[in-house]
Amino acid sequence: MHTTNTLRRTALALVTTAALALAPTALADTGHHGPDWRAAWAASPQSPTAPFGANWSQQGFDNHTVRQVVRVTTGGTRARIELTNRYGTNPLRITGATVARTAEGGAVRPGSVRHLRFDGRPSVTIPAGGTLLSDAAHLPVDAFGSLTVTLYLADETGPATFHHFSSATSYRATGDHRADLTGTAFEETSASWYYLSGVEVTGGRDTARRSGVVTFGDSITDGVGSTQDTDHRYPDELAERLASAGRPRAVLNHGIAGNQVVNDTTWAGEKALTRFRQDVLTEPGVRTVVILEGINDIGGSSVDFPAAATPDVPVDRLIAGHRTLIREAHAKGLKVIGATLTPVKGSSYDSPANEAKRDAFNTWVRTSGAYDAIVDFDRAVADPTDPDRILPAYDSGDGLHPNDAGYTAMAEALDLDEL
Repeated sequence: MHTTNTLRRTALALVTTAALALAPTALADTGHHGPDWRAAWAASPQSPTAPFGANWSQQGFDNHTVRQVVRVTTGGTRARIELTNRYGTNPLRITGATVARTAEGGAVRPGSVRHLRFDGRPSVTIPAGGTLLSDAAHLPVDAFGSLTVTLYLADETGPATFHHFSSATSYRATGDHRADLTGTAFEETSASWYYLSGVEVTGGRDTARRSGVVTFGDSITDGVGSTQDTDHRYPDELAERLASAGRPRAVLNHGIAGNQVVNDTTWAGEKALTRFRQDVLTEPGVRTVVILEGINDIGGSSVDFPAAATPDVPVDRLIAGHRTLIREAHAKGLKVIGATLTPVKGSSYDSPANEAKRDAFNTWVRTSGAYDAIVDFDRAVADPTDPDRILPAYDSGDGLHPNDAGYTAMAEALDLDEL
């Protein structure tokens, strides 16, 4: 997600060799010009909210260190992070930041800590609405390496831009612990990411290769229902499948739980028609986008949890929204793969009217020719004996979200040749 403010995704690290892993701290190198940067990890920003219980977004931070773990899907010789204050109402002061290779929990590996700089300075202020990139960190990054990004926020931040469902544990400590090797001081945890919206890499074997895949959608792309801290979301499984097939590519996850195509919501982010331009079309090194979104447009008008029901969306309006996304992706030279909507029988969205809409939309996906290719996630996870219901072995328990096995089945349904 590039913006006119400049400081973008960085994160880091897994070593390609032990010697590089123990390399001394980074040289001062802004890295903003010259090398070809590729997105290696991403999370779509959201405004502060807490519909499912407490998190740190609404209160924000004050003299806190926040440590966050992410897993990249492509490697390089240098990395940088993207920090965002997209939904902040005040300037955000980052007093200092580090990146390191992850150890266990909130700990990091000795010898791997790199102090990040921003245009050569150790601290930076991000204006309200802004998104910035760090300078390059000289820390080799391996595909599927876990990186720990640590932010020290000395001043009161106010409500924080964040990503609600991380399916990963973040850690918080009072005071400045950005260079700590152990996780002892980090006594608080959260299942969200804060201010961190991307990691980019450069160098390595994939230099200047435009091959990345963005998965765009709602909670089923976001990974709700997968096991915490195991990276079993369907985009993770797709990246691993590509690597196992000898065709490694970065796979970026731009899902937001509860998100809709044509309606904004108070808790699930701006509608896809708005955020697609910021979250997808600015990612560097991307060639393909997979779009799985619409089930919340269909079901959101029939339930009032976790917030008020959203306006009804006729199927033709949902289709028109998808056509807009396709047109905008094509204008940026991206290939677009459309996905059928997965079963909802037995879930809170289950009703004859909603099922009729889902069937009509899926028929359009399969037959319209609007996409460059399609993936039939519906049939991939449906129970063959009751096709409107998710297969019990793939059900996380709510009749709507797959479990780890279901997400693996989704990843396997994609035709690698079409990506």
